[in-house]
Amino acid sequence: MSQDLHERFVSIAEGLSPALAEAMARGGPIEFSFDDSRPLAERLCRSVAGQQLSVKAARAIWGRVLTAAGETPLTEYFIDANEEALRACGLSSAKARAICAIAEQARLGELEAESLRPLDHAERSRRLTALWGVGQWTADMIAIFYFGDEDVWPDGDVAARKTLTRLTSPRRKTVRTAARFAPYRSWLALYLWRHVDAPPL
Repeated sequence: MSQDLHERFVSIAEGLSPALAEAMARGGPIEFSFDDSRPLAERLCRSVAGQQLSVKAARAIWGRVLTAAGETPLTEYFIDANEEALRACGLSSAKARAICAIAEQARLGELEAESLRPLDHAERSRRLTALWGVGQWTADMIAIFYFGDEDVWPDGDVAARKTLTRLTSPRRKTVRTAARFAPYRSWLALYLWRHVDAPPL
């Protein structure tokens, strides 16, 4: 992030809430990195596996999944016959079913990253959430951290939404507040996640 964009964010925040502006200013410019080095289906499966879990718990479960799969490619390992083994790794029945459904679509050639990359966030989300077990939160995380979309406000993310509410006002809708930072709403979420990891002194 450039210093100019950082200063623009702080300036916008000052017009909304001193607490938000201070939280942004304290850490300086934010870093935004995304990683599309793995197949999209694998990232989707990992995202589903981590839903509603702490980072530590999600990482531990995914580690057990990788160990169980061994040398077998994940999209080949994630089949209905292995659902019991996936549950033994710590996945719920619903998550195991969702992961197998995603992998099946990948095997059919329906989850190619390059066909989804050119789409806008709304259309890409529509296609991803049509998959069983994939909700808007997962579509938002994939947009930010896989496709590097800079203008996604993940209102379904509890940490981002609650932190923005706390730093501004509970009477103001977070979607409206986030709109002030378009077309860089993903950066706003990154500021808020950083703030959660570095709470006020």
